[in-house]
Amino acid sequence: MSADVLSSSLTALQDVLDTMPAVRAMQIRLDGYADGVLRITAPLVANVNDKGNAFGGSLASVLTLSGWALVSLRLALAGHPAEVYVADSQLRYLAPVYEDLHAHAQAADTASWETFLATFAQRGKARISIVATQPGADGRAAAEFTGRFVAFPKG
Repeated sequence: MSADVLSSSLTALQDVLDTMPAVRAMQIRLDGYADGVLRITAPLVANVNDKGNAFGGSLASVLTLSGWALVSLRLALAGHPAEVYVADSQLRYLAPVYEDLHAHAQAADTASWETFLATFAQRGKARISIVATQPGADGRAAAEFTGRFVAFPKG
C-alpha cells in the first residue's frame, strides 16, 4: 500500500466522520495508521466532564469510533465498499483521563484481517473483533474497549 493511497483513504474517512454532528462537536480527528493500529484523537476541552477529566461518554464514543474507522479503513484499502456497524461491545474505565483523548484500535489477537476480508469478498458480509485503548498517564490503559464489528456491502 502506497503512502498516497493510505493518505487519501484516511482523508475520505475523516470526511465521513465530519458529517456526523456529534463527531464534529467532539472534534474527533484521525491521527494516523501504522503497523495495524489506527489512532484517533479528540481534545479534552471539547470532552470534559464536571470533574475536569474526560467525559465517559466521550471516551466510549472515541474508542468505538476508532474500531469502526479501523474496520472501514481496512475494507476501503482492500477495495470493498462497505457499511460497518458495531454489533456489540464492552468498555472498562480504569483511570480518569486528564489529557486529550487518544484511542488506539487494532484487531483482537484472535482476529485475522485476511479471514475477515476473504469472508467479506466471498459472502458479502463479515465480522471482526477489535480492541481499542485509551493510554493512561502511567503507561497503562485508562480505558479498554472490545467490540465486534460487522460489515455489509454498500448499496
